[in-house]
Amino acid sequence: MVGDPNRLDSSRLQPMNLEERPAIKIADLSLSFGPNLLVLDKVSLSAKPGEFVSIVGPSGCGKTTILNLLAGLIQVPYAGSISILDRPPQLGSQDVAYMLARDCMIPWRDAIGNASFGLQIRGTPKRERLSRASALLEQVGLAGFEHTLPKQLSHGMRQRCALARTFALDSSVLLMDEPFGALDAQTKLQLEDVLVDLWQAERRTVIFITHDIGEAIALSDRVIVMSGRPGRIISDTIIPLPRPRSVRELQKDPLFHEIYAHVWGMLEDGWRGDNVAKS
Repeated sequence: MVGDPNRLDSSRLQPMNLEERPAIKIADLSLSFGPNLLVLDKVSLSAKPGEFVSIVGPSGCGKTTILNLLAGLIQVPYAGSISILDRPPQLGSQDVAYMLARDCMIPWRDAIGNASFGLQIRGTPKRERLSRASALLEQVGLAGFEHTLPKQLSHGMRQRCALARTFALDSSVLLMDEPFGALDAQTKLQLEDVLVDLWQAERRTVIFITHDIGEAIALSDRVIVMSGRPGRIISDTIIPLPRPRSVRELQKDPLFHEIYAHVWGMLEDGWRGDNVAKS
């Protein structure tokens, strides 16, 4: 049963192997923007090397703020601690690649130029970066579109290119902020399957932000639910679906829907608790 805490509650897991330090560790993180806006309140979470962790929660709960902190994009003081690969977050770290909700493609560069842009910034030799970008474009289904400009690509194709650009970087930690949130349902499922295939081949550490519970479950090893602002961790649910996975096939799996109901219940309980606290 999905309600069995031995299957879904990460607090009941066996302790992490002490020889395997977490790739990401956040402990008692609290952050305010100004004196009257507490954004995050004592947030603690971790991700093992190669683990895919999704975070869901209502708008404004601080999900993207967590990613921005991990990427070193927020320089304001905070309480608690954050580490990536045993080091504090650092702006421009080559250990981290960040895929935003928008494709952010450079309009005058073709698909391969966009997919290789991060490698260019990092100083990768031209032949190597074009070879890597070309291989990733083929993996995401854009073979034959290497020299097509963004204005000639559909939204879904641009997101495929952005996905290739992210995986082209040799970063062990990937931060992904609702990358498929604006896509239609069919394109979204297709790109989720592409992401699963890319991740399963390399097993990088991923922190994935989404509002879509189904997406979070289908992609992840764990799903973290946050409360409304100030953001707190409500639940941390292990996803006991076997890998390798097909996102489309999971839509017909009864266990997938049981887990969905469980996570939705956690999110709804948090919403009720927030409203009681504010009343």
